[in-house]
Amino acid sequence: MRFSGKAVIVTGAGRGIAKGIAQRFAEEGADVVALDVDADVLEETTAEFQESGWALATVAGDVTKREDVQSAVSECVSRFGKLDVMVAAAGVIHLAHVLEIDDQSWQHVLDVNVNGVFYCTQEAARVMVANGGGSIIAIASINAHFAGNNNSSYCASKGAVVSFVRGAALDLGPQGVRVNAVNPGLTNTRIGGIVVEDPVMGPAYLQGNPIKRFAEPADTANAVLFLASDEASYMTGSEVTVDGGFSTGTSFVPQEARA
Repeated sequence: MRFSGKAVIVTGAGRGIAKGIAQRFAEEGADVVALDVDADVLEETTAEFQESGWALATVAGDVTKREDVQSAVSECVSRFGKLDVMVAAAGVIHLAHVLEIDDQSWQHVLDVNVNGVFYCTQEAARVMVANGGGSIIAIASINAHFAGNNNSSYCASKGAVVSFVRGAALDLGPQGVRVNAVNPGLTNTRIGGIVVEDPVMGPAYLQGNPIKRFAEPADTANAVLFLASDEASYMTGSEVTVDGGFSTGTSFVPQEARA
């Protein structure tokens, strides 16, 4: 129960990796506030938490709107008296060839994945600095460093998140606030299912993965909880990659070339 008595906000927590993160914090005793743009999904998630005996405070809102992020922070402070951990996990992806990306799609990816992290970091840090410290974790991606076809907008956004985390860590470290990033690989979620369930792409991904399985939300969640804990008290501006070794590149060497 490392997080008993701790107050945590997780954005995008209605589903996917973010939901897994919220669940792991609840399992370890945290008071959790979930911010998600989909009110219906939040209601379903709340019911699941209740079945497990966990409480979940929810705010239906959009991380691209500063006032919605402020509402989540206010809800956390008013309900629990503080904010110890912010996990900026809300994210979107738009797959398209670079020549086919329209302005609206490009801007939406940047608004959610980059501006959302900025708003969450700034609004959470204001409370944390006033209260003596805290931990902020942004969910980036291996695509911050490892590009994929038809994925340039997402890669650009996640690269920006990693760079922003480093700058924010420098600014906020002296004030007791640590800022880190987690880079998940392909995960068995609604979005990741596009590859996981594909009869060609799925096996191809596993062939290049040393651990030979797809990630589950709990894999990323465990890394997030470590970074948020006192065990990582000397870590800030860091990246933790959770991809089964996929982005190392070693498994891409053809077998016949290894002899």
